[in-house]
Amino acid sequence: MALKDLVYGVYERQLMSSLSRERAPRHVGVILDGNRRWAAIQGSSSAHGHRAGADKITEFLTWCEEAGVEVVTLWLLSTDNLGRPAQELEPLLAIIEQTVTGLAATGRWRLHPVGALDLLPAPIATGLKKAQSDTADAPGLLVNVAVGYGGRREVVDAVRSLLVEHATRGTSLDDLAAVVDVEHIAEHLYTAGQPDPDLVIRTSGEQRLSGFLLWQSAHSEFYFCEAYWPDFRKVDFLRALRNYEARGRRYGT
Repeated sequence: MALKDLVYGVYERQLMSSLSRERAPRHVGVILDGNRRWAAIQGSSSAHGHRAGADKITEFLTWCEEAGVEVVTLWLLSTDNLGRPAQELEPLLAIIEQTVTGLAATGRWRLHPVGALDLLPAPIATGLKKAQSDTADAPGLLVNVAVGYGGRREVVDAVRSLLVEHATRGTSLDDLAAVVDVEHIAEHLYTAGQPDPDLVIRTSGEQRLSGFLLWQSAHSEFYFCEAYWPDFRKVDFLRALRNYEARGRRYGT
């Protein structure tokens, strides 16, 4: 074992021992950023970067289980990404489909697709729905797989769903406007019934949310990591948890 690996192993165990499962975030959202830039540094294709990023996911979910996290949201593809050239988008969609199928095959986690599935190619949308039904009784984490996801689109879809629901009941717009509140909209989000994310992590050094869980992250804590997603280590995750535990959370100000 290299000296560097030995040192990191000791440091990792120290970090683990300093954390409290009772204070762990219930819901962690992750913007898996930097796959393409990582691949460029390697002199490889973007598809190679996306495969390396996909390979990190199972490892990351295992870390979350060990830490006591209950819900994880992984942003794999945004609505903006759907506009990328076909020669880049098609391999990425295939990698996502393979990744989700592989996660479902483990039987470890409950998978829940979040996003505008109607914008995806039919085989991809069908595969995501099948992964959800196949893992409905899995014992582990609830894993939201955000594919074709955009925060603004989610809010629009939630409002549209709310309007359709009340239209079927015969509720007039005036009556609905008089009573609609935050909870009414929250009940129609992709993550309805789930706790909002306590901690949102973004890799690659970018310090913005780009619309990720736009509604749900109103009171989230944010952690921005310099490492590209394929290089994200358990030590980086534990540092994020330590940083989260050290914060005095203030809901509102």
